[in-house]
Amino acid sequence: MATTAGSALVTALREDVDRLLAAEPEVRSDAPDSVHQMRVATRRLRSVLRSYRGLFDKQPVAAMSAELKWLAGLLGEARDAEVRADRFETLLADHAGQTSRADLDALTARLVNAERNRYRAAHDEVLEALDSARYRDLRAELCEWRTDPPLRHSRAAAHAAEFFEEVLRRDLDRVESLVRAEPTVTATERIELLHDIRKSAKRLRYSCEAAEQTLGDAAADLGTRAKKLQTVLGDHRDAVESHEAILGRAADAATAGEQAAVYEILAAAEDAAAGRELSRYPATAAALFGQLDAR
Repeated sequence: MATTAGSALVTALREDVDRLLAAEPEVRSDAPDSVHQMRVATRRLRSVLRSYRGLFDKQPVAAMSAELKWLAGLLGEARDAEVRADRFETLLADHAGQTSRADLDALTARLVNAERNRYRAAHDEVLEALDSARYRDLRAELCEWRTDPPLRHSRAAAHAAEFFEEVLRRDLDRVESLVRAEPTVTATERIELLHDIRKSAKRLRYSCEAAEQTLGDAAADLGTRAKKLQTVLGDHRDAVESHEAILGRAADAATAGEQAAVYEILAAAEDAAAGRELSRYPATAAALFGQLDAR
């Protein structure tokens, strides 16, 4: 008997819920990379609910997606500060020879330490949220969804392979349409469009991972190519945002009477890093597209 779309999705959904629940105690103890892991698990769940929305009752999924977005937003504040702190720390280490000890201390305080402080404040907010009734309700509902999500049983009875293939084609088409639009936009619009392409590639990756047990190598290969595009554009986005943040801190330093020239060196390094990642984009985008194997 062929596997149904509903039963295959329940298996994938259960794994995603388990990832989120497993990350919670790690976040509570502030274990390394724990915020990142819980954020990824939360985003993965939201993505699967969007891509496979045709299998679910509309209202409960909309409500669950809103709660997952709330949690992801809190985790994102902490994770973004963590990424910036690590990136600034590496950047300063690479350019330590280009500034005095006093200026380096000022740079560390304004860049690295400020982000570490933002991380701690954001992590405190995450802990407060994890102790809230709102999160307890979300957690309890997710536990129920591990085995009994609100499926539309008429749709859930569809053949799993056919349904999952259609989802992957739709998600792939979404990425491709954005990639085709990219050469037509202005330089200012391009930054945000590349960000949208990254998010669409990530959604495709997660829908592929949910389909791997059903579609096998076809989904795994497509998911790997989507991940490469997501990674390139994610690294590009990190460099762009770091560049903008450094320029903002340079203005603050100048106002405070501090040496601001070195900020320009650091900002130029991040601009160059963004350019290197962007140079990898055309090849990774081109490698993504191809015929999904028919089954």
